[in-house]
Amino acid sequence: MSSTTRVLFVCLGNICRSPAAEGVFLQKLTLAGLQEGYAVDSAGTGGWHVGKPADARMRRAAARRGIELRSRARQLEPADLGRFDHILTMDADNLNTVEAMARRWPREQPRAVVAPLVRYCRRLRASEVPDPYYGGDDGFERVLDLLDDACEGLLMTLEGG
Repeated sequence: MSSTTRVLFVCLGNICRSPAAEGVFLQKLTLAGLQEGYAVDSAGTGGWHVGKPADARMRRAAARRGIELRSRARQLEPADLGRFDHILTMDADNLNTVEAMARRWPREQPRAVVAPLVRYCRRLRASEVPDPYYGGDDGFERVLDLLDDACEGLLMTLEGG
C-alpha cells in the first residue's frame, strides 16, 4: 500500500461543498505539516459544472477564513473507487450514488472506503452537509463550520487520534 493517503470529497455539482471540503482539509494538512502524506481532490456526482471554479460565494466565504479554493469541477468516475483510499460524501443522495457505483466495482480489486463526511464531526451534529447553493450567505458559513469540524475529525482519525 502507498504511503500517501488519498482522499476524495464528493457532492452534487462539485462547486460548493466538495471543493470547500477539499480546501478546508488541505488547510488542516498544511497547518499540521502533513500535506506530503496526502493526495486530496473533489468531484461531483453530476457533470453540469465540469471545468468551472467553485461557486464565487463559497470562494468568498472560504477566503474570509484564509482558505483558497483552487480546484475546477469534475465529475466522479468509477475509476475513482480504485484511485482513492477514502471517498467522503456530503449527503445521502451523494452517498447512494457512490455506493451504487461501488456495488459494480470488481470484488477482487481494492477500492475506497465510502462514508458520509459528517460521520467525523466531533463538535457539531448534522445528518448531512446541506447544499447552500440556493440559499443566502449564512448557508455557506454553516457549511464551512460543518466542514471544519468534520475535516478536523477526519484528520484525527486518519492520523490515529
